[in-house]
Amino acid sequence: MFGLKFVKFQPSDYVMKVKNGKVVQEGIGISFYYFAPTTSVIVVPVTSIDVPFIFEEITKDYQMVTVQGQLTYRIIDYSKTTQILNYTYNLRKNNYLSDDPSKLAQRVIHIAKVLTKKYLEKMPIKEAIQSSERLVESITREIGNNEELEKLGIDLMGMSILAILPNKETLRALEAQAREEILRSADDALYIRRNASIEQERRVKENELNTEIAVETKKKQIRETQLDAERSVKQKQNEMKDEQLRFDTIHEQKKRELIELAVANKKAQADAKAYELAAVMKSLEGIEPKVLQSLTNIGMNPDQLIAIAFQELAENAEKIGQLNITPDLLQGLMSGTAPERSVVKGSGSR
Repeated sequence: MFGLKFVKFQPSDYVMKVKNGKVVQEGIGISFYYFAPTTSVIVVPVTSIDVPFIFEEITKDYQMVTVQGQLTYRIIDYSKTTQILNYTYNLRKNNYLSDDPSKLAQRVIHIAKVLTKKYLEKMPIKEAIQSSERLVESITREIGNNEELEKLGIDLMGMSILAILPNKETLRALEAQAREEILRSADDALYIRRNASIEQERRVKENELNTEIAVETKKKQIRETQLDAERSVKQKQNEMKDEQLRFDTIHEQKKRELIELAVANKKAQADAKAYELAAVMKSLEGIEPKVLQSLTNIGMNPDQLIAIAFQELAENAEKIGQLNITPDLLQGLMSGTAPERSVVKGSGSR
């Protein structure tokens, strides 16, 4: 009625009512009446905006890579944003009068692309395709201090890089190279394992040989010790033999001296007896044999006297015709004692 209309916005919209070039009403999710010929409405989204991106860059070794990810941002200073970009809303057609709102996303993507290029051109291809997290940290840190975003009144809430991919030819080459490296690593692991096995076997052999050497060394030491002990025993035995020989020599010398002394003594005794016999024989010269025999018989035992008698009988056997020996005499002779009276009777012719 009379050109007045009523409009109501959602809580996700920041609305500014502009009349005659001046903001007469603003706020989040407001509603009001307006006169279309003289009133303009600016609508800025309050919620965060997700912007996917994909672009190509060149690495340090001149390889093309495709960076794919997503940016999340929101407008925090509505006055700055609306001063630079046109967010005038067509209430009748329910859309923006210009494409500036869509250009804002492109500007944010452009800033992210410039920073991504700055870092990728310093990395080789192998490092670049594995640097998504590091790249996000570096870009997020620099975007936080970016003057252009500050002038636009934008706050970058987050950034994620889903993939950094080389082209197909480069990817196949990297896959082949990685495959060769994996196979080479497997060969190296097998070689190392075999070398380790050989080295372990060599150590076992060395330990066995060292053990045998140690055993032989111990045997040698034991044999040398036994030989030393035997030598010591032999030396002791030789010393004992030498000592026994010296003792025997001294003993034989003493025996010889004793024999010589005994011979000298016996010779002296023989000389004394010879002298005694010579003196006796000299004193008995001229005495008849019968007298000497009688003197000899003095003091003899009866059996000795009987023996002498039998001797005389034997000497005069041719003169004896018959010899009678009493039993008492025989019994006395057999018992070793002669009787006090013994009768020996004999008869014969002279």
